[in-house]
Amino acid sequence: MKIKKISENIYEIEKEGKMNVPVRIFASEKLFEKIKEDKTIEQAINSTYLQGIVKYALVMPDAHQGYGLPIGGVIAFNIKEGIISPGACGYDINCGVRLLTTNIPKTEFLKKRDLILSEIYKNIPSGVGRGGEFSFPEKELNEILEKGMLWALEKKYASQNDIENTEDKGQLKPVDSSKVSQKAKARGKDQLGTLGAGNHFVEIQEIETIYDNEIAKAFGIDKNNITIMIHTGSRGLGHQTASDYIQKMEKIYSFKNLPDRELICAPIESELGKDYRSAMNAAANFAFVNRQLITYQARESFKKYFPKSEINLVYDVAHNIAKFEEHEINGKKQILCIHRKGATRSFGPGRKELPSKYQKMGQPIFIPGSMGTCSYALIGTSKAEEISFASTAHGAGRILSRTSAKKNISAEQIQKDLESRNIKIKTGSMKGLIEEAPEAYKDVNEVVRVSHELGIGNLVAKFKPLAVMKG
Repeated sequence: MKIKKISENIYEIEKEGKMNVPVRIFASEKLFEKIKEDKTIEQAINSTYLQGIVKYALVMPDAHQGYGLPIGGVIAFNIKEGIISPGACGYDINCGVRLLTTNIPKTEFLKKRDLILSEIYKNIPSGVGRGGEFSFPEKELNEILEKGMLWALEKKYASQNDIENTEDKGQLKPVDSSKVSQKAKARGKDQLGTLGAGNHFVEIQEIETIYDNEIAKAFGIDKNNITIMIHTGSRGLGHQTASDYIQKMEKIYSFKNLPDRELICAPIESELGKDYRSAMNAAANFAFVNRQLITYQARESFKKYFPKSEINLVYDVAHNIAKFEEHEINGKKQILCIHRKGATRSFGPGRKELPSKYQKMGQPIFIPGSMGTCSYALIGTSKAEEISFASTAHGAGRILSRTSAKKNISAEQIQKDLESRNIKIKTGSMKGLIEEAPEAYKDVNEVVRVSHELGIGNLVAKFKPLAVMKG
């Protein structure tokens, strides 16, 4: 394996042996050393063996070992010859992030911080398997899977502004709810409006720094007022959907010709490939609605203490997804199937997929920190379309496994550290709190710096947590 540094923050593993394309790694020297500690590079190389892969396999600055493809991996396929892979999308289909702006001054929020955090904790269930107040019969659940955010608009849980400012307007197609198993539906039917566990959160933030005043203003970011960030996905429904199709693909296609059985896949144009895409899109629509119902509950919680509060969606971005997009390869525009696993889409100005208000500036991007650290808003770029299939990082990225975190970090230590930073926290699980400790993650400031220096997502604003509800 030959790894060479081809420019600042870009490393390349040359194509050799059975590799169809090279691997490109976007990282500073500091982040690259962390990336080398697990199987991230090996997994990225394995992905280059897949049929129909084009240009190169990409590794984002926050990358770490995952299932099949590293988290922070981006791969693209020719839609005629290529494949679609559940392991290269991720189990938590459309685990995404949204940012909300408010008209609530930080000074006023701090007077009621404990009350509001308790109200949000009461209204938004969290934890493994936890259900909430939203439970729907199968007929309506099928509507949610097929209509996505349009269902939320019809039921008055969302506004037209919410629809416009959600990636793909919160309704991915083609979609067919019948391609989602009964077991997946049973797992998800009462989980809408819930956080789940792991690194999912609702975080209330102050704006610490604005890097681009014009774009921040377009986002509605006011330095005096608080923002709200929400991170969660498709819960048990998405996880089961991934499991179901991994098993189906193993049965029909086997994995004997794959370097890693976790990269099991189906040809994009096969019947099973099309079925998985429809089911994946249904799970993604479920995740959009999940974040919307959490938004609805957050708005209701704030109204109790701030009756005149206005809470507006800046944008909602999807991770863990395969999408058909137009990209230029060797001077020719073509439709590709882009798998982004733990990576954020980063479209530049002029893309038809963007809301009209962002057409001239590019797509909003959100890179959350890790509970006690800062989060960022960035903006998509034309450079990202040139060098990264319009993709950038999605978070800080783990450096400690959950098991290692439990061995080396205590809940008391975390709580003391958060108190020293004036951050209030609510969680239903001390074990989960330890697993998601800031020390378990890479330096998000370094991840964002690399993105900005490469021009694959440029800095707009930095947020500091004031109150966090953890999954």
